[in-house]
Amino acid sequence: MSAFASSSNRNRQPFDPITAVLFKIIQAITYLFVLAVLFMNPIAKQGKIDPKAEYIITVTWPDRNPNDIDTYVEDPAGNLTYFKNANAGLVHLDRDDRGNLNDTLDINGKHIENPLNQEVTTIRGVIPGEYVVNVHYYATENQEAVPVTVRVDKVNPVLEVIYYDTLTLKRKDEERTAVRFSIIGDGRVANINHVPKSLVEKAFKRE
Repeated sequence: MSAFASSSNRNRQPFDPITAVLFKIIQAITYLFVLAVLFMNPIAKQGKIDPKAEYIITVTWPDRNPNDIDTYVEDPAGNLTYFKNANAGLVHLDRDDRGNLNDTLDINGKHIENPLNQEVTTIRGVIPGEYVVNVHYYATENQEAVPVTVRVDKVNPVLEVIYYDTLTLKRKDEERTAVRFSIIGDGRVANINHVPKSLVEKAFKRE
């Protein structure tokens, strides 16, 4: 036997079946863990949106703007959704923003500011007919004009932006019809227009 072979035999470690079995078990557990992570949230991986809403209406104005803009939505049955009536029919005001008011939170002794000015209204079913979306300059701290962006998204089966535009509310108490649209039987949106219709006056008459 050569000196090289003799050296190789001396350095070779004895085979340990217990170590081999443990290594295979660890491999199997790791593989199962990876599979669990991959399949734990398949909806998020596919980029799909929670189907609880069929349409989402988002109203935003500049971050840290101190003024209060309100969203009013009227459904085909004449139901009116706004800050004093957050749920009407299948329309829900999910977030009422009041400008700078309540934008600071105390969490674990720290002051955290949320600069975003945004109101979100959802339509949680496909009800054919016309919907009216108005914005209202409810309160002001600086008497300045406010640019307001209105976006309407159709959520299912995939996200589709059906309306997006910015208008300017010039003074306190001004109300503008941002958009009117109709949902037809198959869920598609048609007849987008801006014919004015006061919803604030309608809300006040009901109070």
